[in-house]
Amino acid sequence: MILQVSNLSKEFVTGPVLKQVSFHVEEHEKAAIVGINGAGKSTLLKIIMGEEGADEGQVTFAKDTSIGYLAQNPDLSSTESIWDVLLDSKKDVIELGDRMRDLEANMKTASGDELKKLYDEYSRVTHQYEQANGYALKSQITGILKGLGFTEEEFATPVNTLSGGQKTRVYLGRILLTEPDIIFLDEPTNHLDMNSITWLEGFLRSYKGAVVIVAHDRYFLDRVVTKVVELDNGNATTYRGNYSDYAEKKKALRDAELKAYLNQQREIAHEEAVIDKLKSFNREKSIRRAESREKKLDKIERLDKPMEIDDKMRIALTPHIESGNDVLTVKGLTKGFDGKELFNDVDFEIKKGERVAIIGNNGTGKTTILKMINGLLKPDSGSIELGVKVQIGYYDQEHQVLDYSKTLFDELQSTYPYLNNTEVRNALAAFLFTGDDVFKLIGSLSGGERGRVSLAKLMLSEANFLILDEPTNHLDITSKEILEEALNNYTGTVLYVSHDRYFINKTATRILDLTNGKLLNYIGNYDYYLEKKGDIEAAAGIINTDNAQGNNPWTNNASNSANVNSSPSTESSTNAGNASSGKLSYEEQKAIEREKRKKENALKSVEEKINKLDERMAEIDKMLSDPALGTDLAKLTSLTKEKAEIEEKLSSLMEQWEELSE
Repeated sequence: MILQVSNLSKEFVTGPVLKQVSFHVEEHEKAAIVGINGAGKSTLLKIIMGEEGADEGQVTFAKDTSIGYLAQNPDLSSTESIWDVLLDSKKDVIELGDRMRDLEANMKTASGDELKKLYDEYSRVTHQYEQANGYALKSQITGILKGLGFTEEEFATPVNTLSGGQKTRVYLGRILLTEPDIIFLDEPTNHLDMNSITWLEGFLRSYKGAVVIVAHDRYFLDRVVTKVVELDNGNATTYRGNYSDYAEKKKALRDAELKAYLNQQREIAHEEAVIDKLKSFNREKSIRRAESREKKLDKIERLDKPMEIDDKMRIALTPHIESGNDVLTVKGLTKGFDGKELFNDVDFEIKKGERVAIIGNNGTGKTTILKMINGLLKPDSGSIELGVKVQIGYYDQEHQVLDYSKTLFDELQSTYPYLNNTEVRNALAAFLFTGDDVFKLIGSLSGGERGRVSLAKLMLSEANFLILDEPTNHLDITSKEILEEALNNYTGTVLYVSHDRYFINKTATRILDLTNGKLLNYIGNYDYYLEKKGDIEAAAGIINTDNAQGNNPWTNNASNSANVNSSPSTESSTNAGNASSGKLSYEEQKAIEREKRKKENALKSVEEKINKLDERMAEIDKMLSDPALGTDLAKLTSLTKEKAEIEEKLSSLMEQWEELSE
């Protein structure tokens, strides 16, 4: 065991974030920490790394464990080049190489005992250098940097001139190069394109150390991790398997808890109804039975209702009018910037009801295509034609469609002036903005919050053609799943750009891959794209040199295990098949229904008999209370005998009724 987390608790002013959290990580294990935004994932990592204190509990590492940690926004402002920053992390190896060269030079002029002494040291240093993989150091650095999306031309770029995302990639590269015993990664895929993410997956799968990952990239987690630690309402639960395994087990567990709760509630309600009925018979025996049942009911250990946290967006995407079948026609589209052409002579069409994903590496022009369709950029050449009755709803990843000087309330009301105050508030509440939140300035919101405002505007637009640029950025996993469901239920047409492969796999009916200035068409989801990618690229005459996985000498074995974890779509279809095979046949269902009706009729018949006997008992009691009956001994005897018989029949019927009522 390399890491043991024991009973960690942490509370802020707003309330507890972690409650007695415990889990462990074995050597070589790949684990994920998941949970909704605000669940405490990053807080947990900071406590483990000693950047923040816990209120109670402890974190224990195995002796002499080396640690690597990638925070979400690492501080890296070196004036050194990208290459030198990575090289600098291997100072000990470089020093061994320098010492080897010094010894080689000295041995040329030495002799006798001095030469023997130098040779012995040279043998020792050479062995250490080989053990540290020093001869392959430069190729390792090259493989890591190319794998993370840097070109050789960029290796000499000073780090302090890079963007925040590029700095994060450099920091990640330095961690991977140092090969610590355990690596902690907080959202490692945020600034990587698809090829880089694929490379990182292969690297981490074959990595000899342990890895702990916080990420919202479900496809990435599916391909890398073998254990999931879920933070939910401050509590930690560990699940074996990848993300899809976790999601399936989590759903099954919640369904089982909810089913058990509902079953118990039905049993309690039924028992209470039986008790009330027994009391209504107003007989000594029935009252005793009711009291006995009450005692048993009081002893039942009541199950708590599974908690439903009100933290889920509620999205309902509904077109106002139906478009024609031809939604979008693009012909001969060409665009470049500063003399550099992004793509040339691109053609594609989109039909009504399609959900089309545009994918490709960073900088290939995916967002540019969306902006041109929306009229925000002009093409250098080519035509873009919208079909009949097409109404566009646009989601911009940079949220330029939002006025940062307005409040959330004003932003929606000015865009949709026909909505009253209550309707505006309800729309914002559906995206988790309640109370005074609606009067916050958009400029003061986080990226995730701005994304939710943009989605709220999109929902209200009632457009029939949605154009979305990275719609899942900054959304937690639960919100992504809700958006997936909303798009899959949407009757309009969708065109989007995304790096979220799980999202693409769940929603796309077609994929357009923008590569080498061309759009390649794949009629299927992301799994289909992976399956057909090589064939379609070969048919298009494209030799893909961007896949950097081969540049890393450490990941040769990883490529052989690319499909170790089942894809989400495969698992879903398998589960669906298993579920359908477990259903009752039509004849079996009919037999169960007949038996149920039979028992219901029998119960009704018993109740009618009890009611008739009760009525007759009331008549006898009334007659027996008549003073005139005291002189009619024969009638008195007859009524008393009949009453005893009725009591006996009622006792038997009530036993039948109790049995049938179960």
